[in-house]
Amino acid sequence: MALIVQKYGGTSVGDVERIENVAKKVITARDAGDDVIVVVSAMSGETNRLIGLAAQISEHPDPREMDVLVSTGEQVTIALLSMALNKRGYPARSYTGTQVHIRTDSAFTKARIMDIDEAKVRADLDAGRVVVVAGFQGVDEVGNITTLGRGGSDTTAVALAAALKADECQIYTDVDGVYTTDPRVVPSARRLERITFEEMLEMASLGSKVLQIRSVEFAGKYNVPLRVLSSFKDGPGTLISYEEQTMEQPVISGIAFNRDEAKLTIQGVPDQPGVAFNILGPVSAANIEVDMIIQNVGADGTTDFTFTVHRNDYPKALKILEQVSRELGAREVNGDTSIVKISLVGVGMRSHAGVASKMFEALSKEGINIRMISTSEIKISVVVDEKYLELGVRALHSAFDLEQKATE
Repeated sequence: MALIVQKYGGTSVGDVERIENVAKKVITARDAGDDVIVVVSAMSGETNRLIGLAAQISEHPDPREMDVLVSTGEQVTIALLSMALNKRGYPARSYTGTQVHIRTDSAFTKARIMDIDEAKVRADLDAGRVVVVAGFQGVDEVGNITTLGRGGSDTTAVALAAALKADECQIYTDVDGVYTTDPRVVPSARRLERITFEEMLEMASLGSKVLQIRSVEFAGKYNVPLRVLSSFKDGPGTLISYEEQTMEQPVISGIAFNRDEAKLTIQGVPDQPGVAFNILGPVSAANIEVDMIIQNVGADGTTDFTFTVHRNDYPKALKILEQVSRELGAREVNGDTSIVKISLVGVGMRSHAGVASKMFEALSKEGINIRMISTSEIKISVVVDEKYLELGVRALHSAFDLEQKATE
């Protein structure tokens, strides 16, 4: 007998018919002899509806009260799913984050899980019940309701799986696994049978929206095997776990991309110690996250400094950089919001040379100019003009044979 934690997102529980369908999936696992804990999100659109109500009352509602408000969405789903299971003769019991005592810090709207009291859950499992838990929410040490931020139900599921030492945490969503890249850009993209935590973290941070980054970090930290599955069609999904040495480890597992990039350059800065801090310190102090950085030294004792930020932060960052430019006596500040980042990800890079040159060759053949390059142990990222995004992704997908099924 295995212990399985299943998580169903908003689209999976979008209406009563879909909730009934989730009940059938849970029953299939129970009939196979597994103990099941189910974590659910609010019905699709419900959280946005609640946020809209708050906006009608106040332009800047109190964060504590926002958490009280939006946490009610999941309470509806857990009750309805428990009713659907009980109706079919499978005893179920629902719990809010407060009732099951998912203890968090007090950072309202973006709280982090500190620990979980699993006693109630274990008692119900021992009694043969299905336990249905509200995702996305918890309680701080003084009893305030808290929420974990968008996508927080994934983190709830992984945290429960870690606390109860579950055999697997299954994330049911509207896609049937993790793909080599977005199938909307490359229709021949292939579903991966498995991927490592490291690779999934990189894919998530680089633009893949399949899983919340925090949930992958949590799963990796506590070694909880994650499986991404579809709520709407049967299949094995994608298993995310620690790296397994196979005879034919693919060099590249996937291609991620991010459209939300912007580039800023400050030219003719005096080339002296501390210049990088003088430029990036004020940007960081404004809570703007910097991604890629390039610094070039000129022949005249000055340097050009280029970095990328999220496109939403571009106007704010440009204003800061113009002020810094005046203070440092730089020659010029310019920027570009029509760029994108394309990244190759794969643990196989560690043992294979020539990945970068193959990437650059494939882009060159399509006439795509690379504006910036960044590398790490298992990824290579390039910045290119936005108009080349889809062409670039398709060219790389083909160059690295990602359409072909990896040798088992």
